[in-house]
Amino acid sequence: MSLPHRIRPAAAVVAGGALVVGAAILAAPAGAAEYTGRPVQAEPIRVATFNLSLNRAVEGELVDDLSTGDDAQARTVAEIIQRADPDVILLNEFDYVGGGAAVDLFRDNYLEVAQGGADPIEFPYAFVAPSNTGEPSGFDLNNNGVIGGGDDAFGFGAFPGQYGMVVLSKLPIDVDEVRTFQSFLWKDMPGALLPDDPATAAPADWYSPEELEVFRLSSKSHWDVPVQVGGQTVHILASHPTPPTFDGPEDRNGRRNHDEIRFWADYISPGQGRYIYDDEGRRGGLSPADSFVILGDQNADPFDGDSVDAAITQLLDNRRITDPKPASAGGPEASILQGGANLTHRGDPAYDTADFADTAPGNLRADYVLPSTKLSVVDAGVFWPLSTDPLSALTGTFPFPSSDHRLVWVDLQVPRVGR
Repeated sequence: MSLPHRIRPAAAVVAGGALVVGAAILAAPAGAAEYTGRPVQAEPIRVATFNLSLNRAVEGELVDDLSTGDDAQARTVAEIIQRADPDVILLNEFDYVGGGAAVDLFRDNYLEVAQGGADPIEFPYAFVAPSNTGEPSGFDLNNNGVIGGGDDAFGFGAFPGQYGMVVLSKLPIDVDEVRTFQSFLWKDMPGALLPDDPATAAPADWYSPEELEVFRLSSKSHWDVPVQVGGQTVHILASHPTPPTFDGPEDRNGRRNHDEIRFWADYISPGQGRYIYDDEGRRGGLSPADSFVILGDQNADPFDGDSVDAAITQLLDNRRITDPKPASAGGPEASILQGGANLTHRGDPAYDTADFADTAPGNLRADYVLPSTKLSVVDAGVFWPLSTDPLSALTGTFPFPSSDHRLVWVDLQVPRVGR
């Protein structure tokens, strides 16, 4: 399996190292280019998303595992990233560690070291911030009569930050304009699909009024991370909605998944995002002039699985979004070989990005790179090699050497500004 070769202008990557933690920049690169505002040729950029399952059962274990270059899973996911060679990538299920220690270790010991014959890759810029996963709510959110544990956290997790996110970039991040929405309350979304307790007559009452006063929409967080590309700004919109399962007839996770996806649909649609506020209190969404790419494991397939009202179509059918439909040869092969639920799926397995249980739900399209229509799509793909390809050892079968998700990438052209 090979990915299309890209020729990038030498000035496309600015030298230097930066790590953004929350909204603070720890080290800034020098020598950034000055731009005059004259439009010139388009700038090529490869954007990717990868749920790499670098989560651990115990807090601090990921730092221990990444402290040497010997962790087999970390080496494998690093090689996949090296072979895809993205300019910007969102990593889902990467445990959050304050100060960015885990991110630094992954870059230093794995990404910047050749893996399996692939070239090392450097991401001078990174954004990492806290996640709602594992953050105690102080309430009995699953209504089992006991307060505590992952199900009663603001997002499911055994400890704060488990299953977190990271944005890595070869291109500068505009740290002053980063927006996070970790604390946005679900009840503040107009028409929110709040879950109903089927045992009572009252509507939408699974959560008490007191719980709704603190219950956050994001199971991890939603981030708007502006990246500078050839003098233009591209907003990287990153999230990882909860799976629409692991609940009961109230379907609280399915409904939350739907509205976590809806958040971005409203954020990018003129006039629809006025209700949105970020963690600094700034209101509103993007303007019609803004370019963006929505990234992440959305835990929603347009045809199969358990999502509510085909939740992902809120994005796929949005007039501001292009769906590049990244595909692979390995997805259809896996669907045939694994059988089970895959045999009754309505969706094209070429677009699958997740190798889930064969009994249910089967393989699904869960991971997305969705650019705004202002950006031209050149190419797209899913890193899912055929079983006859030597690189299939990187994806494998259960128990997976890397992740049950596949890296998804899209090549774009961004209008560049001349110097």
